[in-house]
Amino acid sequence: MTASQGIALVDRDDDGVDKAFRSDVLAGLRQAQKAIPARWLYDDAGSQLFEDITTLEEYYPTRAETQILEARGPEFRDMIGSDRAVVEFGSGSSVKTPLLLKAIDPAAYVPLDISGDFLRQSSAALSDKFPGLPVYPVEADFMKPVTLPEEVEPMRKLGFFPGSTIGNMVARTAVDLLRSMRATLGGTEGERPLLLIGMDLVKETAVLEAAYDDAKGVTAEFNLNLARRINRELEGTIPVDAFVHRAIWNDDYSRIEMHLEATRDLEFEVCDEHFVMTAGETIHTENSHKFSPRSSNLLLLAGGWTPMARWTDDQGRFSVILAEASEHRNAP
Repeated sequence: MTASQGIALVDRDDDGVDKAFRSDVLAGLRQAQKAIPARWLYDDAGSQLFEDITTLEEYYPTRAETQILEARGPEFRDMIGSDRAVVEFGSGSSVKTPLLLKAIDPAAYVPLDISGDFLRQSSAALSDKFPGLPVYPVEADFMKPVTLPEEVEPMRKLGFFPGSTIGNMVARTAVDLLRSMRATLGGTEGERPLLLIGMDLVKETAVLEAAYDDAKGVTAEFNLNLARRINRELEGTIPVDAFVHRAIWNDDYSRIEMHLEATRDLEFEVCDEHFVMTAGETIHTENSHKFSPRSSNLLLLAGGWTPMARWTDDQGRFSVILAEASEHRNAP
């Protein structure tokens, strides 16, 4: 079965501009520490650049998580069961998603993503690999609850959120997303949904910084692509060549921070609004939090999920956690 054309739930204005993108960019550039949410790195070009990043020697998370998915398939099937609808929060990885689908034999696959063209391309490729699997792509902002296609509503569901994307968010936003996932996946007290989620682990600073500032400069291009996207979609005049990519370990917050740093004093406009930056000033574009088993458990519990099982790769670099939607309780 081929993938459906999908559902588009992104709110755009008459010029086709994503309203949330415009709002987040303008609000972020007005701040004293300029910052733009990391999800806007993933337009079609950004999504492809990230796929390129996952193949780099320095970028260990994809290899580590793939190793887990390859080795633990029978355990996933035993704990998850078959005939669930897999709802992936983000367009499916060409490597990781097929490993999960092959292991658990799902009833349907629903990828959710804000990058419509990339979503449809990845969905079509997935359909080719699994010709008997119904695929229902949904173009939507999964940071908020999403109405799933009616075909999958009655099915038991498994949320899939690989890649430690949850680490891109500060704790408050991560908890909000986990709760939103719970609402998207639905379920009842008698049949609660499951979530399979990747979380990167704390390790040596040099390893972490190299993973986000590779020698070939692919991650730098990924970061700079955000400025190009702003220029293209929001009538921006950002001088892209006046910025450099920075990846810094912040030990206090247990995270790698990505910034675009101005190399000189500059001025630019976005949506007819004027902005000024001085040399050395940055636009904070991404966080990548790293977890311990305790901190990951705490985050999941705060978001309404109870951890059931945890797997790590053979070098202890990365973890994949299976959790169940928590039972509603009125007491500790």
